[in-house]
Amino acid sequence: QVQLVESGGGLVQAGGSLRLSCAASGRTLNTYAVGWFRRAPGKEREFVAAISWTLSRTNYADSVKGRFSISRDNAKNTVYLQMNSLKPEDTAVYYCAARRTSQRTTTYDIESQYDSWGQGTQVTVSS
Repeated sequence: QVQLVESGGGLVQAGGSLRLSCAASGRTLNTYAVGWFRRAPGKEREFVAAISWTLSRTNYADSVKGRFSISRDNAKNTVYLQMNSLKPEDTAVYYCAARRTSQRTTTYDIESQYDSWGQGTQVTVSS
């Protein structure tokens, strides 16, 4: 099973940007689809973005479309989440997740579809 570590979280003002990283170890991410989820205080964990393991097909939650961008660098075994125009409602713990798959262009937006999870990184957006 692949191990995932998120980084890049922090405190930012509304309108600012952050880039989260999800670094994998133990296995190459080359055959893994990857997703980002978040849990805001008092809320359920929700889907944010996902990327397929090849051809970099992407999928986004409506709440982040046009502001967030997911990408991957398989040579670095890392997936990124670029977050722009941040809003206070983006405040949450952000988790990356990975699923080994033979489906090259499929993205996954449901928690139970993923096998491996990181510990999360806190993102706080002040107004």
